Parts: sequence; C-alpha cells; structure tokens
Amino acid sequence: MSKVVAIIVAAGRGTRLGGEIAKQYRMIAGRTVLGHTLVAMAAQADIERIVVVIHPDDSLHFREVVAALPAPVVERLAPPVHGGATRQLSVMAGLEWLADAAQDTPRFVLVHDAARPFVSRELVGRAVAAGIAHAAAVPGVRIADTIKRVDDTGRICETPDRDVLRRVQTPQVFAFMPLLTAHRRAVAAGLTGFTDDGTLAEWAGHVVHIFDGEAGNMKITSGEDIAEAERRLAPSVQLIARAGIGYDVHAFGPGDHIWIGGLRLPHDQGVVAHSDGDVALHALTDAILGALAEGDIGSHFPPSDPQWRGAASDQFLAHAMRLLRARGGRLDHLDLTIICEAPKIGPHRAAMRARIAAIVDVPISCVSVKATTSEQLGFTGRREGIAAQAVASVRIPEGA
Repeated sequence: MSKVVAIIVAAGRGTRLGGEIAKQYRMIAGRTVLGHTLVAMAAQADIERIVVVIHPDDSLHFREVVAALPAPVVERLAPPVHGGATRQLSVMAGLEWLADAAQDTPRFVLVHDAARPFVSRELVGRAVAAGIAHAAAVPGVRIADTIKRVDDTGRICETPDRDVLRRVQTPQVFAFMPLLTAHRRAVAAGLTGFTDDGTLAEWAGHVVHIFDGEAGNMKITSGEDIAEAERRLAPSVQLIARAGIGYDVHAFGPGDHIWIGGLRLPHDQGVVAHSDGDVALHALTDAILGALAEGDIGSHFPPSDPQWRGAASDQFLAHAMRLLRARGGRLDHLDLTIICEAPKIGPHRAAMRARIAAIVDVPISCVSVKATTSEQLGFTGRREGIAAQAVASVRIPEGA
C-alpha cells in the first residue's frame, strides 16, 4: 500500500478574486498557481501519488496545466477527480476515489489547497512525519498580533491569549480510513461546510496534533496576493516590448443580433461566420498572436473544423492569453477600433471594456475600445458588414 497519497483541492471558483479564470489557473511567472503547487508537492519523496480534485468545468484548464508540467511530476499524477459544491465535498470525492482504487488504498492521506503554491519541501516533510506519528496533524502559525473577540456592536468582549492561538494552514495529514469515515459521518449528519479537515476530524472526536507551519505558506485569495506571488516567483529576466496588429471583417446576413466585444447586441441583421462572428474579439486574438509570432486565429481554430461552428469567440482570446502567459509574458494594453455604421457602439463601450478585461484577466484600464464609421464609404459604409482592428502591446522574456 502507498505510504502517503496527496489530495490537492482545486475545485473552487475563487469568487473573491474575481475574473473569468479560477485562481488556481492564474498564470504567475510562466506557470499556473496549480502548476507551482504540483511541482512543489512532487518534490517530496514521501508523496507517492497525487490526486487533483477539480471542478467539472475545468477539465480543459487542467489538461493545459498538466501539459506544461515536467515529466517527473506528471508521472506522479492520478486521473483528475471531479469535486463537489463545497471544499469538504471535494475532499470527500478524492477520498472516495482512493477508496474505490482498492489496489492503491493509502495508509495516510495529505490534503493541501491548490492555492498555496509556496508549500516547501520541509513543511511537507514535517506534515508527513506528524501525520504518521499522530494520525491527524495540521500546520499552524503563531499569532503575532493581539487578538480581540467582539460582539455585534463592536464592543470588545475578550482578549484571548495569543500564545495558545494558531493560524491553521495546509498541508494536513491524516490516517486514511479514519478521515474517510469522519467525512461520511459528517455528510450523513447533513454537514457539508467544514472549511478544513482538521476541524472535521475534531468534530468526529479525533485528537488533532498541531505542528509548526510556515509564514511564507500563503494562500492566494486576492489580487494583492497574486501580485505578491508574482513578485516572489517571477525570475529576474529581461522583458522586451512587442506589439501585434489584428484585423477582422464579417459580412452581414440574416439574423436579429450580432456578437461584438463579447456582448450580444440586438441588430436588424446577423453576421455570416463560422464561429459567433465577433470581429472585435477576433481582431484582439490576432493582435496577441501577432505579438507572439504565433500565426493567426485560423491556424489555431481552423474554420474547416466543425467543432468551432458557432463557437463563442471569448475562448479564442483566452487561448491567445494563455499562450502569452505560458511564455512568461505580460499584456500591457489592448487598443480596439470597431468600424461600422450600425449598431452604435458608444452605449456599450464600457461594458465591452469590462468584458474584454475579464476574458484576458487584466485591469479595465488596460483595455481601450473605440468606434468609427467609414463615412458611408466602402462595404461598411454601405452597411454590408462590420470590421475591427486591434493593437496589442505585450512584454515577453528575451528569447522566449
């Protein structure tokens, strides 16, 4: 039987951080948060297998993470497991998967949050040793500040002794079967909201040991955390500025709406296109691909491929951004110009900027949307179609 199997909890949506992509799939220093976590976890020899619990909607993101990992890390990965509606249910899904894999049922299981990419080899080693010694062990960090307990009015009711307080982290290590039994008991009792397995084990009556955690083992929950993680992980490399230009055009045809800038706008015509025909997102995609010298949108999403028929164009733009970040690059600015007589773009400009910023995961201040007519000249002037042109300013490591 395996000595220790790790369950990495990566099924959350990261709503507090915002954006289109869950925080575990955000790129930091050329690798996703989850990728950094998996590389760190695989560095510990005591971990014989790693089970990643993901959201059912994140299968493509997870495959892209795995494709970018070193082979020795990939070799340690089990097939991904789909998580539940809460963290507790996601951990239970991983435990049940291990229980079903009877030939590889572990004696001990380590549970760790995907959003803690700074877990050190030493911390994992302490976790494994403490879990094996005590059957239930969690890392804790001493409290440096004075803590107050207050009531609903803000009145201080108590000043706990900070010497007996700890901030609990992951990785947490448990004997496998007692933890699985505790999870099953909690669900049977209608309890699904435990936020960590140590608390659940306490509820089930187990004695939980605490060992020294690490202050640097931060959990990414906010934009400030992303910036701090980037500072800590980013290599000292020279970034060079590059720019790309994109252009797209589609003819009008029968229909009652068009997609533009990621928005569905009512119109007295539709567009003739293989995908949803969003000229704005297509131009932006080509601009980023151009800055990377990665061909054009058609080479990545061929119109001849039926899987892209009617496809939403936001996935094309998100793909270009993943290529940029996979090369350690940063997007500085997008400048988009939409060319048409109708529909009017002005009333939707702010919403388009916000939607584009969300797709590429940058502040809205990095996205410019403009519109112009062609003074009734040419095919756009005759209202036969719509066009867009875009410029992307990026920085990538020299030689990348």
